[in-house]
Amino acid sequence: MDDPGAPVDPPFPDAGSTGVVPPPRWGLGDAAAGYGVAVLTTIAAVSVWVAVTGDDGIGYSVAGLLGLWFGLVGAAVVVTRRKGSGSLAADFGLRIRGGDLGVGVVAGAVVQFALVPLVYLPLRSWIPDVDEQLSRPARELSGEAGSDAAFALLTVLVVVGAPLVEELFFRGLLQRALGRRFPAPVAVAGSAVAFGAVHYQPLQFPALVALGLVLGTLAHRAGRLGPAIAAHATFNAITMAYLVSVR
Repeated sequence: MDDPGAPVDPPFPDAGSTGVVPPPRWGLGDAAAGYGVAVLTTIAAVSVWVAVTGDDGIGYSVAGLLGLWFGLVGAAVVVTRRKGSGSLAADFGLRIRGGDLGVGVVAGAVVQFALVPLVYLPLRSWIPDVDEQLSRPARELSGEAGSDAAFALLTVLVVVGAPLVEELFFRGLLQRALGRRFPAPVAVAGSAVAFGAVHYQPLQFPALVALGLVLGTLAHRAGRLGPAIAAHATFNAITMAYLVSVR
């Protein structure tokens, strides 16, 4: 939770002469529209990349990722300016404090080394090579990054960019929009399922939902995104460390 003596961002910077703070006007429709725009910006980015370079390797993947992030961040910015307070920190909890790093590192490591193996334990009798199949998409993406420089860029995007952007949208905009209509457990679960679904990896879906549940719980309990961002970054960093070991 926030430190008792720490300054708290006001929900809205200006309550007007009446002293009444207006409620935010954004909701689930804005989150859905924002994701739809993000899909369109992804398609546009990869289309331009292929048209200009003809490359469908790591550059194609990076272009698609940046296009998606442009749409997700753009949605949050537009929503807070047009229907909220104008502050990403006030509306979506985009704040990071010193203690968030320790909490996030522990949570991300626990999800990676304990929770994910537990989730897939029932599947091991039906899918003997489940570990190999789970790591295949990441290994294929790593294989596309042939040079060390390309792999370093990929690492920065995965460990730094993805946690910031995805937490802002899924645990910030989407989960808070859900929380205005439903109880907190439903909001956390809904954002986790959406987070898992949009990664388009059927076998990885249970692991991503499990991760999303932890990230959503961290964000809800803290009242800010800092712990979830740190946990997400740790989870992804462990994956990248594994890829370094097998390159």
